[in-house]
Amino acid sequence: MSADNSAVVPLWLLYEDEIDAWPAPSPPAARWLAEQRFRGEKHRVLLLPDADGALAGAVAGLGKRQGELSLWHAAGLPERLPPRRFELAQQFTDSEATQLSLGFAYGAYRFERYRLARSERAALLEMPANADAAYVALAAEALTMARDWINTPTADFGPAELGAAARRLAERHRGVFREWLGDELLQGNFPAIHAVGRASVSAPRLLEIRWLPAGGESLPRVTLLGKGVCFDSGGLDLKSAAGMALMKKDMGGAAVALALAHMLMTSRIRAQLRVLVPAVENSVSGNAYRPGDVLATHKGLTVEVGNTDAEGRLVLCDALALADEERPDLMIDFATLTGAARVALGPELPALFGNDDACVAELARVAAAEGDSLWPMPLWAGYDDELGSKIADLNNVAASSFAGAIFGALFLKRFVTQSPRWMHVDLYAWNSKDRPGRGIGAEAHAVRGVYRYLMQRYGAAA
Repeated sequence: MSADNSAVVPLWLLYEDEIDAWPAPSPPAARWLAEQRFRGEKHRVLLLPDADGALAGAVAGLGKRQGELSLWHAAGLPERLPPRRFELAQQFTDSEATQLSLGFAYGAYRFERYRLARSERAALLEMPANADAAYVALAAEALTMARDWINTPTADFGPAELGAAARRLAERHRGVFREWLGDELLQGNFPAIHAVGRASVSAPRLLEIRWLPAGGESLPRVTLLGKGVCFDSGGLDLKSAAGMALMKKDMGGAAVALALAHMLMTSRIRAQLRVLVPAVENSVSGNAYRPGDVLATHKGLTVEVGNTDAEGRLVLCDALALADEERPDLMIDFATLTGAARVALGPELPALFGNDDACVAELARVAAAEGDSLWPMPLWAGYDDELGSKIADLNNVAASSFAGAIFGALFLKRFVTQSPRWMHVDLYAWNSKDRPGRGIGAEAHAVRGVYRYLMQRYGAAA
């Protein structure tokens, strides 16, 4: 008998402590679990055959019970289940149904732009009736956008292509797009962005998107900033081959900021939204900026270049100073800024800094509930003098080899003097090992958590 591949297959998701009491759909199914020694291990899948050997259902493990389910409980299932349509055989809370649905969408992602042979279609989950289908579709689209941008090599996604992507996003949402390109950066007083990017054949640029809902001229201002270093050779302080291997992902902050902006504009956040992305390639040529150079900045502060490989803070400082002039209600920047943050927290947990402890704590709380955790870190003023310079207002690197993530955040803080609430997210934007549903490649850290926080803080426009 041939199987009906169009039929929807029931899927049970079981914790380890539910196995013994599970009301199996049939005695053979219960015996099959026992024979296979299935104990609900997280991400383990067991297929249930019917009397004719066709697929009658599937059981997947959720592991130990630890709070509410997140998308990571389901992200590994699409690659472990056969390419069929499944439906949840149990009732879950609205939040959990939403997270499981998003997990299936997330785990089905494949980056195959450069492959001749494409992967087999992934398993699909029928959306439970109580899931937030609009949020799942929006989050899945935004995360795919960010991951595609980060995964794409710089030859096909440099500063010009990043600028084009930002322009398309602005046009899609009927926002206003502006770009300072090449020497226009000098005319607009963005000398640090220009200095970092001028050695590349792809001209440096500063990208801006402005958006607000109809009649929203009096709404609070929210500004997002993203580090858009499309490739980082290290400049004249050249990285090693191993250090350079993943540097196509150094625009991960920009990808996160733009993907987040897409979600906020689609949801019509009740705020005036501004996005700023300095887009550059940190290259080596005869006109590359040098160690020991002193750079002017949009803020008026001068910066001695202690290391050309600390370029992210240099491009962000001009953008932050511009954003700070408007004194927005809230300003958040995203950047793959320091290796020190990864040493401290690992690749999966972005570091979170800010000048308002209440905002930092609330964002961390909301992001954790969304399964998109951020970890608060101290902006400790006791280290501030480590950024001193004998010939300029400050140095772009510290004299100490310790606390690198804090030093990076303290440098950026020098350019935020008027805005009451500013937060800085130091993220990795990459999965460095294969895990269920999270293969090696791009990761859009912080998009979901910050989206939830901002929508809760400002609400949606009518």
